[in-house]
This record gives sequence, C-alpha cells and structure tokens, in this order.
Amino acid sequence: MAEPVTYVECPRDAWQGFGRTIPTAEKAAFLRRLLDAGFDHLDLASFVSPKWVPQMADSEEVLRLLPPPAGRDYLAIVANERGMERALAAENLTSVGYPFSISETFQQKNTRRSIEDSWPLVERMLELARGGGLELVVYVSMGFGNPYGDPWSAEMVVDFVGRLRALGVRRIAIADTYGVAGPERIHEVLAAVAAAHGAAGLGAHLHSRPDPDEVRAKVDAVLEAGVRWLEGALGGIGGCPFAGDELVGNLPTEAVLLYLAERGFTTGVDTGALDRLSREANRLRTRYAG
Repeated sequence: MAEPVTYVECPRDAWQGFGRTIPTAEKAAFLRRLLDAGFDHLDLASFVSPKWVPQMADSEEVLRLLPPPAGRDYLAIVANERGMERALAAENLTSVGYPFSISETFQQKNTRRSIEDSWPLVERMLELARGGGLELVVYVSMGFGNPYGDPWSAEMVVDFVGRLRALGVRRIAIADTYGVAGPERIHEVLAAVAAAHGAAGLGAHLHSRPDPDEVRAKVDAVLEAGVRWLEGALGGIGGCPFAGDELVGNLPTEAVLLYLAERGFTTGVDTGALDRLSREANRLRTRYAG
C-alpha cells in the first residue's frame, strides 16, 4: 500500500499578497473545487487586522460558504487573542495556525512581541483553542535561518520544538520563511527535530524556485528525514519577500504531488485535476495580483 503524506494546500498564502481583492464568492468557489479534487487540508483564511491583510477581511464569510468540514481540516492564521476570538466565532473552522518565529527580529516585526512575551500567548491560545474545539498549529518561522544575523542553529530549533511539545502543541511545521534553505539544511533540521521529538505531527512549509530538480530535492530532504507533512500552493503562487528573488515562491503543488505519487506516496488528491486547478490558480493571480 502507498504510504500517506499529509499535504496542505495554502490558497491563503497564495492570495494574501494580491493587490486587488478577490470577490468572496469567487474564493469560495475555488476552494470548493479544491475540496472536490480531494484536497482535505486547506490553509484558507486568516484573522488578522484588515489594515495589514485586506485580502483576508472576508474570512468569516468565505468559511460560511464552504461545506461542513466532515473530517477535513480548514485552517486560519491568527496572530493574537483578538484573532483567536474571531476564529472561535467562525463557522466550519477546525484549526488555527500561529506563526512563532525563532528569530527575535522577525518575531518583533511580525507580531510586535518578543519571543519571551510570546510564550504566555501561545499557552493562552492553546487553552482557548482546546476550549473551542479547535486545533492549534504552530509554524516555527525562520526555522532554517534568518537574514538578520540573529542566533540560529539546528539545536535551537530542536529546543524550540521541545518547549512547544511540552506545552501540548501537537502539530508543528518548520517554515523556511527566509526562502533560501537548501536540501542539506532542510534535512539536517527536520532529521534533528524528528530524532529528538518524533516525526508525528511535524511538518515542513518550504519555498523554492520553479525548478523541477530543486523542488524534488527539497521534497526528498523532507521525506528522508521521516517527515510526512508538506505544504505548498498551486502554481507555486505566494512570494517569499525575504529571499531577495522574485522567482522564489511556495512549493508548486502540482509538481510536488506528481512527484510524491511517482515515489509511491499518496495524498488523496486527484492528480488528474492538478493541471486544471493550477490554470485556475494562475488565472486568479493574473486577474487580481496587480
């Protein structure tokens, strides 16, 4: 039997930087087509200030227009307790994701909190999520290095994940927010974390240039570390502004899923629908990104 891999499609990540707002009904229709194709794990919304991410201001309405999860995972990003309150009141949501940076500089830039001040917030958000029937997912931002000269090592990531595990966080994804981690570093970090804390509930959110060899090498690095949770976006849409290279975006879902199938893994997604969905994703970018 083919070994399963959890694959998270990230339209929220793809859309949030678009200059023009995608109509709510159009977002929901695209998301329903993803669900019909077997995408059971979607990062589709965020509850942050519309001032900072206007594209996501209609997240509650988008969720209302979707079918009940029925075993699928609908995730929204939150950055503080106010965002968590909105998430708890939203229909159909199953998970909330909190970006928690191992880089002090980026944590301050992204959340206006220090790392030290963020630990009590994580505890509180975990308590609120559990009370509201949601799962808290923590994304370890700048998990493979940072551009600021802040301290970083694989051992720091291991310790960071260990502290999250001790709090009771079950799902943790290491994110290449900087967008420049090569396969060797990806494997080094994920293998060290998996050896210390187990690979269950451990994921990787990576970026890549649209080069088939680079994409495959990064997927190989994740799989060989024992990790079975990957994330990306159709068409590789979703830039990485920290990489200094406009070609660096999310892992292109269509390439990743076809390669996983080639290697004997299964995600539950209809690979025959990937070409059509990738074209639809790119049409949205053409229409609304400018």
